[in-house]
Amino acid sequence: MNLDFVPESTRAASLGALMKGAGYLVRFLPLPQPTLLVGPGSSGRLGAAVAGFGHRKILIVTDKVIAKLGLLKSLTDALTAGGTEYVVFDEITPDAPIPLIERGIEFFKEHECDALVAFGGGSSMDAAKAIALAVTNPKPLRQLAGYFKGLRAPMKIYAVPTTAGTGSEVTVAAVISDPERESKLVIVDPRLVPKMAALDPVLMTGLPPAVTAATGIDALTHAVEAFLGQWATPYTDDMALTAVGLIFENLRTAYCEGANLEAREKMSLASTYAGIAFTRANVGYVHAIAHQFGGKYHTPHGLANAIVLPHVLRWSLPAVTERLALLAVRARAGNEDEDEETLAGKFLEAVDRLNADLGIPLHLAALQEADIPALARAACHEAHTGYPVPRYMTVAQCEELIGQLLPPTAAAERDESAPASRRSPGRNSPARKSPARKTAARKGATGTGPARKTTAAKKATPRKTPR
Repeated sequence: MNLDFVPESTRAASLGALMKGAGYLVRFLPLPQPTLLVGPGSSGRLGAAVAGFGHRKILIVTDKVIAKLGLLKSLTDALTAGGTEYVVFDEITPDAPIPLIERGIEFFKEHECDALVAFGGGSSMDAAKAIALAVTNPKPLRQLAGYFKGLRAPMKIYAVPTTAGTGSEVTVAAVISDPERESKLVIVDPRLVPKMAALDPVLMTGLPPAVTAATGIDALTHAVEAFLGQWATPYTDDMALTAVGLIFENLRTAYCEGANLEAREKMSLASTYAGIAFTRANVGYVHAIAHQFGGKYHTPHGLANAIVLPHVLRWSLPAVTERLALLAVRARAGNEDEDEETLAGKFLEAVDRLNADLGIPLHLAALQEADIPALARAACHEAHTGYPVPRYMTVAQCEELIGQLLPPTAAAERDESAPASRRSPGRNSPARKSPARKTAARKGATGTGPARKTTAAKKATPRKTPR
C-alpha cells in the first residue's frame, strides 16, 4: 500500500477507521493465557508439573550458552524425577533463521517428542513456537507466516524465559528470520501461547548489563505501544501501566545490581504484563522499524526498539499527548496536577534519561544511508497493514525518522551532499536537546555498545542470550 500520494487527512481517516474496526473484532477474540509460576525455583516446579501431565518425551529448545551454564538443571532434574524423558536442541541463535528452525523440526520428529519447553530468550521461545506449529502443519515455514495459517493445533508448549523483555511466554506470535529475503516472518496463532510458564529470577542474575538494558526497554516498548495504539482496552491499559511502573522502578536496579532477585522478579512480571497488553492491543512503528533493522542488519530486537522508541514517541506526540501524560504519572516522571503537555514532555525526557542511564546508543552503527528508502517502505507496509498506530506517517516521513539514526559520520556526509532544505531532519528535535541524551552522546554512544559502564556492570558475569 503506497500512501505517499494520499493526503494525510484522507490516509489517517481511512486507515484509522479500518484499524478501529479490526480492533472491535480483536477485543472479543478469545486469547488464552498460560498458568504462571513465579519466583526462585519456579523452573523446577514447572518441570514437575510438565512431568505430571504424562508426556512421553520433551524437546527442550535453548541455546548452547544456557546449556553449558547448567541453567537447565532444575527443570531437567524435575522431569527425570517425574519419569519424563527429554532431549535438548541447543542450536538456537539470535533471530533464529528458517534453516535452523527446519533442523529443529527434524530433531523433534527424529526423537519422537510430544511437547516442547522453550528455555531462553525470545529467540528460543519463538523458535519453539515455530517448531510446534510446523510439526503439525507440514508445509514451508513461509506459508505459515501471517494470521491463522496452521490448520491443526501446534504441539503443546511450555516456557521458561531467561530474559525480561520479549513477553513471548504469553504472546500469540513467533518471529523468525528469513535470511534469503533479509526480513522477518511473523507467525500469529492464539494456539501458540504456552500452556504454562515459569518466571524464575534466579535464571536472570547472570545476564550482562547490556542484555538487561535492551530487553528491559523491549518490554517498555511493548507496554507503551500497546497503551498508545487504537486497540487499547481498559484491561490492556491496566497491564501496560503496571508494566511501565515496574520497569521505571526496577530496570536501573536490575542493570546495576544483576544479582538483585527482587528487581529481577519484578522485571520478569513487567515483561509478562507488557506481553499480555500488546498481545491484544498490538504494537506500532517502533516494532515495524525495528523488525527491518533485525532482518537487514541482525540488530538484536530489544536494542533496535530502544534506539527507535524516543523518535517514534516524538512523532506520535500530537495524537497521544493525553496518553503520554498518563504514562508520565505512572513512571513517576510528573504529578497529576500538572497539565497534559508538560507531563507528556516529561515522559519523553524520562525515556531519554532511562536510555542514557542504561547505555543505549543514540545511533544504529550498522545503518547505511542507501538502505533507508527500502527500510522505510518495508516498515510502513508492516505498520499500515497490521498495526493500530495512533498517527500515520508517509514513507518519506519514515525515511526522515530513520535518517536520524545514522551514525554521526554518515549523517555529516549526508548533510554535506543534501540540498539545504533537506539537511539534518530532526536535528533540532526534542530528542537531541535532552540533557540526558547529550550526556550519552558525549560518552561515545555511537551504536557500538553501551555508553557507560557501572561498577556493578563490570562485575557482572557475562552471558550471551538470544534477543
